[in-house]
Amino acid sequence: MDVSQYLDIFLDESKEHLQNLNTSVLNLEQDPENADTIGEIFRAAHTLKGMAGTMGFKRMQNLTHDMENVFSEVRDGNLKVNAGMIDVLFRCLDAIEGYVTIIGETSDEGDNDNEPIIKELNDILAGKGGAEAAPAAGEKPAEEAAAEQPAEAEAASGWNMADLSEDEQKALEDAMLANKKLYSVTVTVQENCLLKAARAFLVFKAIEEFGEIIAANPSTQDIEDEKFELEFSLIIAADGELDPILKEIKAVSEIADAKGSVFDGEAAPAAAAAEPEKKEEKEEKPEETHPAPAETTAPAPVKKEAPKKDGAQPPAKAEKKGGKPAVNRTVRVDIEKLDSLMNLVSELIIAKNSLVSGATSDSESSSNLHDQIDYLESVTTNLHESVMKVRMVPIESVVSKFPRMIRDISKQLNKPMELYMSGEETELDRTVVDEIGDPLMHMLRNSADHGLEMPEERIAKGKPEAGSIFLDAYQDGNNVVIEVRDDGNGIDTDRVRQKAIERGIMTEEQAYAADDSDIINLLFMPSFSTAKQVSDLSGRGVGLDVVKSKIEALSGEVDVKTKLGEGTTFTIRLPLTLAIIQALMVVVGGEKYAIALSGIQTIEDVDPKDVKTVESKEVINLRGTVIPLLRLDNILECESTRKPDEHMIVVIAKKGDKQAGLVVDQLIGQQEIVIKSMGKYINKCKFISGATILGDGEVALIIDSNALI
Repeated sequence: MDVSQYLDIFLDESKEHLQNLNTSVLNLEQDPENADTIGEIFRAAHTLKGMAGTMGFKRMQNLTHDMENVFSEVRDGNLKVNAGMIDVLFRCLDAIEGYVTIIGETSDEGDNDNEPIIKELNDILAGKGGAEAAPAAGEKPAEEAAAEQPAEAEAASGWNMADLSEDEQKALEDAMLANKKLYSVTVTVQENCLLKAARAFLVFKAIEEFGEIIAANPSTQDIEDEKFELEFSLIIAADGELDPILKEIKAVSEIADAKGSVFDGEAAPAAAAAEPEKKEEKEEKPEETHPAPAETTAPAPVKKEAPKKDGAQPPAKAEKKGGKPAVNRTVRVDIEKLDSLMNLVSELIIAKNSLVSGATSDSESSSNLHDQIDYLESVTTNLHESVMKVRMVPIESVVSKFPRMIRDISKQLNKPMELYMSGEETELDRTVVDEIGDPLMHMLRNSADHGLEMPEERIAKGKPEAGSIFLDAYQDGNNVVIEVRDDGNGIDTDRVRQKAIERGIMTEEQAYAADDSDIINLLFMPSFSTAKQVSDLSGRGVGLDVVKSKIEALSGEVDVKTKLGEGTTFTIRLPLTLAIIQALMVVVGGEKYAIALSGIQTIEDVDPKDVKTVESKEVINLRGTVIPLLRLDNILECESTRKPDEHMIVVIAKKGDKQAGLVVDQLIGQQEIVIKSMGKYINKCKFISGATILGDGEVALIIDSNALI
């Protein structure tokens, strides 16, 4: 069974469960006795273990299995949660995340067994590690044995030599001649198991580590086709003892039991009489193995997609070590949204048929054609809105990882702090959400390290000992605004000025002539840092320049407001989507260009006589505000079609508090356009953000007004 086709699903689901575990462990740190949180952690760990086992990632499966064991004891009241256990659990989650990362890059989990973390988990179980109460040392194997209640000495389902094929009998004789040990084993899967064939495949894989499967009842083909109830029996030839084989089989997720005995090549008539007893065990086993049945009924999402057929023989998983797989970015879609899309596509087909009919009809009714075009426009507009909704995902998928990050920074810096978040349900286009994580992380780290003072300094200022960081998101028209603010010391602009002078970025005269907003913007320069010392967190001049470049690449803008002694607020404004935008179409030098409407404030008619020059730059005074002029014909290196004495068309663009007037030759009007990436062809031209194809097939470049300003 080749499970590589399910790698994308495995990665997506693993990341989701990891985030859920991080959030739950954080909650558990605040409320160690919360039974719901403990149950949630147990279920997530159990699901991760099952997913890893299904995919054949044994190291990840072993680690999550030990983590599940710890929480089984916590859930049963045998262990108490404390700070030591929480730290070990976070290290465990980091290790699992490491496995997921490597799997995403190479399709293989690597060779790190994470033995130190597994030892810490086992020490917790044995009462030597970070737990207040624990069972007696060495109880883990006993607990495992008690849960699964093995009966190795009992005979499994009966075998009769006459039932074996010639090939199986020959293999059996060869094994006897080679002095192999023969065992008869019966495997029972849980009643709620969704994909029995997948579990059987994992059992075959586990057995292959110890020996060879001689025969199967039902046949291997029937097992692969799921043509069995809850049990199947095997004859195994091995060099070692039976107990390790049974233990490895029981470690497979959703296997309720495995029983075995020495096989002597003769029938076992007593098995039939034992059948009622076995059925009774099958009914009780899931409850014994997992005390809370509800926690075992939520199957790993990967299981829903796993194939039902294995190979003809129990095959080894094909490993891909080297090439990085193309992991698809996915969006979960509400079925109602898909229904709406389907209806609109139906309407689109009807509209198309009407136009075709009108084009081939003898009638020349222009009013009828106009009605059909209006209808088509209405349908396409609704279709666009529906597709937009499908692409939208909550930013919660990004921000949910930040509480853990702030918790780790707080411990690392020995600086108490709390993160308060709001608006996690605010939705953004998936392409934007994928890119916004790093900028937000840098800003939060900046607030935690640079912004918040040390506790003794805060107390001296009359502030609470623990600093506060706020992450707020909300929708504002066709944009989403994300604010990161703190109640720290704020930005010391005088210190930034001194740093700029020291580095030769500004002369002393220029530095003190510049206003505070210009000085603050220096923080977004590459390699600019005011940190007094370099640490693991900051001081290398990497951070805010990444924020600025990332946000601007998303056609957004970032603004900073600060007050010394009170705190700093970073405000990010992003478009809802990068795919389809409303744009103003203009003409410059005979060519058509598009300017995003979200960045335009007004359009003005300006007399050339009103243009003034300040420091060799053209400006206009618009209702008391001095605005610099940018002539697009000069920037685009083309010849304007307007006469020098003719009134100018000036598009007033804004970026935060800044404005600029873009001089164009002609206005075409507002239009909805689809953005097409230019790839690497013109990546050096920062003020061209892409291109669009117009209705007549002509290509128009999209001007990024933010980059021009």
